[in-house]
Amino acid sequence: MYTHIFIQNLKTLRKRMNRIMKNMPLFFFLLFSTLVQSQEELLIENKAIRFQIQTKQDRIQFIVVDTLLEEKKPIFLWCQGSLPIPLFCEIDGHGTFFFGGGISNFDYKKIVAEYHLVIISMPYTPLLGRKENLNKHYQYVPNKQYPKTFSSSYIAADYLDNYVYRAKKVLKYLRHKKWVDNNKLVVAGHSQGSKIATKIARTNSKVTHLGLFAANPFGRIDQYVRQARLDAKQGEITWEKADSLMNNYYDFYAKSHQEDSIKKNPSLRAWSSFSELFYDDWLKLNIPIYLAYGTGDRTADLCDLIPLFFIQENKNNLTLKRYLHLEHNFFELDKQSKIDYDKAHWPKVMNDFLQWIQ
Repeated sequence: MYTHIFIQNLKTLRKRMNRIMKNMPLFFFLLFSTLVQSQEELLIENKAIRFQIQTKQDRIQFIVVDTLLEEKKPIFLWCQGSLPIPLFCEIDGHGTFFFGGGISNFDYKKIVAEYHLVIISMPYTPLLGRKENLNKHYQYVPNKQYPKTFSSSYIAADYLDNYVYRAKKVLKYLRHKKWVDNNKLVVAGHSQGSKIATKIARTNSKVTHLGLFAANPFGRIDQYVRQARLDAKQGEITWEKADSLMNNYYDFYAKSHQEDSIKKNPSLRAWSSFSELFYDDWLKLNIPIYLAYGTGDRTADLCDLIPLFFIQENKNNLTLKRYLHLEHNFFELDKQSKIDYDKAHWPKVMNDFLQWIQ
């Protein structure tokens, strides 16, 4: 399946298998072969090493961004945003593009110099997306004739607790590696990934630093209600239209909490799980928290209120970094609030975070 992937130390593996075949019954050979295959390490595009963990529910694939794993370093787990975008995407005329859950937007080599940078593939999404299965936004779709239809397996697995479970498995697996320094564990995420990172930090006492980028402290659904109100205030829509939209959002959110509705439409589970409050989790953490967002990001508007909650609780473990005139993905906005894709600021945003960690 992966034409650009090769198996490291293949000759050594074959010699081991030959010895095992001579000395073990067939049953045990098959069992051992399965275990080896489930944990094999593959070098992809000379950029990252792939691992996979087989569970009862899923095959969890993740990468460590490096070509050799010899130096002992802490883990930096990057939690990507939403949607089934493969970590590697095959693009016409450009070969294989290393998206990496969004790390291609910043100078990730600076992270790799100090940490083992880990990214977990989206559930039921191939690590390498072939062009025949990618829509125009590089999202994986089983049938390109239906570019907005994701796989049913991905939709059923796309909810908060599942992402946290998968990350728990990966971190537990990595803790036992000789090349991992367990004295430090950085977990960071963007957008939806900030919610996953939050829950990982709440459930894993080994996390030492938490980075949140373009986070919504109140979850997800509220930003659409706020947008409808703002559009009405600015005269872009009528108040009657805004009233109708907000009521529709309430009805939709109510359905996301009804099991009968979820059975009919499994995608609703993502809305209920990712729309819970998250700032209360931040207040319960005592580790250093870094909260960064752009002032032009409707999603993150309410981040401005978070320092007030920390002050009320006499907590001083929050660092808030506000980036002026930037949007959700840290691109600049012009005077008409249009995104200027030639002016990207992710490198600075991430470098600021790395400096803060140090």
